[in-house]
Amino acid sequence: MSHLYGLIGEKLGHSISPRIHLNLFKKLNMDSDYKLFEIEKSELKTRFYELRDAGIEGLNVTIPYKVDSISFLDEISKEAEKIGAINTICFSKNKIVGYNTDYFGFARMLNKNAIEIKDKTVVVLGAGGAAKAVIQYMIDSNAKKIFLVTRDTYRAAKSFKDVEIIDYKELEEVSNAHLIVNCTPVGMYPNTSNCPVSENCLINFSVAIDLIYNPYESLFLKIAKKNGLKAINGLYMLVSQAIYSEELWNEIHVDDAVIDDIFHDLKTSF
Repeated sequence: MSHLYGLIGEKLGHSISPRIHLNLFKKLNMDSDYKLFEIEKSELKTRFYELRDAGIEGLNVTIPYKVDSISFLDEISKEAEKIGAINTICFSKNKIVGYNTDYFGFARMLNKNAIEIKDKTVVVLGAGGAAKAVIQYMIDSNAKKIFLVTRDTYRAAKSFKDVEIIDYKELEEVSNAHLIVNCTPVGMYPNTSNCPVSENCLINFSVAIDLIYNPYESLFLKIAKKNGLKAINGLYMLVSQAIYSEELWNEIHVDDAVIDDIFHDLKTSF
């Protein structure tokens, strides 16, 4: 019997999620399919239960439903509860459970690139959903100090705890920091000539991570690499979080070698 999974969101035209999941199904010889379900906000609750009743076994969730869909769940995992957002839903006979696989995708990317967080000073750009998952992982990994950089510090203070919230001007004064992570869309295709911070700022770090995966090397990463920083693109995190969803849905473990293969298959398309 074929198994069906999918992604729900408002606008999904540029999603590469099906490519990741379908590639995995092919590599593991799984009789499964993955579909995109664009849903209007006013229809979210109705469509959610329609998909469940139609026999779908798992869903990924993207903007703008990572918080709204929590109200449909029977249970939420520890990391998702701390983050306050989900991106993966498992349907079983008895209950609906939500997870945040961005958290685990970020962890796998750090491990893959041998990046340590413990006792390090780290900087996160942006205050959206991705930043919440990244910051929660940093807190759980015992980062020494976490700076959250945003234009609206007052608003961010309502959503983020255990971090120091600063604006971009104050960022220029931060020193002795190890890692900077761009969780903003600044520099994403087609606006590839934009960079969220100055070169003078970037040279203060040892590692730069951009969660943007298109272009594969953003201006942020180009400047970082030019100045000798370890520069890492977000594609591996994207693949890893998708594969973690499959591990949850199917109660399997996917070898890192398979994740690497899917990552390299996708990398050549950017």
